[in-house]
Amino acid sequence: MGILSGVKIIEMEGIGPGPFAAMHLADLGADVVRISRPNSPDPLSSLIMRGKKVITLNLKDEEDKAELMRLIAQADGLIEGMRPGVMERLGLGPDVCLAANPKLAYGRLTGWGQTGPLSHAAGHDLNYIALSGALWYSGEAGSRPFAPPSLIGDIAGGALYLTIGLLAAILNAQKTGKGDVIDAAMVDGSAHMMNLLLSLLPSGLLQMERGKSLLDGPHWYDSYVCKDGEFITIGSLEPKFYTLLLENLSLTNDPDFSQQMNSKLWPTQKEKLVAIFETKTQKEWCEQMEGTDICFAPVLNPKDAAKHPHIQERQVYQEHNGHIEANPAPRFTNNAQTKGRKIAIKTDIEAVLKEWS
Repeated sequence: MGILSGVKIIEMEGIGPGPFAAMHLADLGADVVRISRPNSPDPLSSLIMRGKKVITLNLKDEEDKAELMRLIAQADGLIEGMRPGVMERLGLGPDVCLAANPKLAYGRLTGWGQTGPLSHAAGHDLNYIALSGALWYSGEAGSRPFAPPSLIGDIAGGALYLTIGLLAAILNAQKTGKGDVIDAAMVDGSAHMMNLLLSLLPSGLLQMERGKSLLDGPHWYDSYVCKDGEFITIGSLEPKFYTLLLENLSLTNDPDFSQQMNSKLWPTQKEKLVAIFETKTQKEWCEQMEGTDICFAPVLNPKDAAKHPHIQERQVYQEHNGHIEANPAPRFTNNAQTKGRKIAIKTDIEAVLKEWS
């Protein structure tokens, strides 16, 4: 059933991070009902639809809107990812919905947030994390920054922050009987994630210049190309792990590597490692380093990652209709993780209200 069994969530049709947050909640056992528009382009077989119930409503039709309000009155949470003001113009803003259900957690997910000079402007993941500062360190010194598409803003800084906020509001409503409105902005969430790096500022281990900080620029925290054109990663941050790296590469007596924290030496040190890692294939480096405390891993595409022994043993991925998809996460000791594919199903208001009563 999942650890969130009994939690009732309404998801308003949208794209990207909102549907991902709803899928995540469904993965954990919540009863998620997606409100789709007539002629919605999203097939029930879509990965982002898994585990959901789907009801088609025309929100410009007063009868359909009244039907949705019946559902809202029984829900624990609602997710919407439209531009600020759209839900209000539909007559479904927070004031209306919380009047019908004072315990409702009303989750709003946008890029720029509900307020501010950019709140009504269009944008995407890359724009939000560029403005928040989260994109700044994603790239080598002297190169243009570029982040994994739609992961830092849409998912990490958006969908996951909405999920945390929604669950927090639901918990609070259970104690107080009072719901809340969650303003989950990707610009906020991605900035908040920067706090781990920003904690290094007082010690001087974080610099505003790209390529000069503890986790940004050093030879012992980077990816390298191998003889076969594949890639590996080294993350020998702590001195004891750095010592293991030097021992493994027979560099213990090389004076260029004696000062790990001397950033002036990083370019020379990196050049040497580049030359060393080009002498063997990714497989050969895996045989030499994988499983050690060097802090090593190969860079794998998703299909190859699904075949890795560690990933396979933990059943991180599953296959559906010939395509891979990641299984629900995180895991719980006393609540079994859902196995197999939870197919989305079409339903109607009466059927859902009967289940929710």
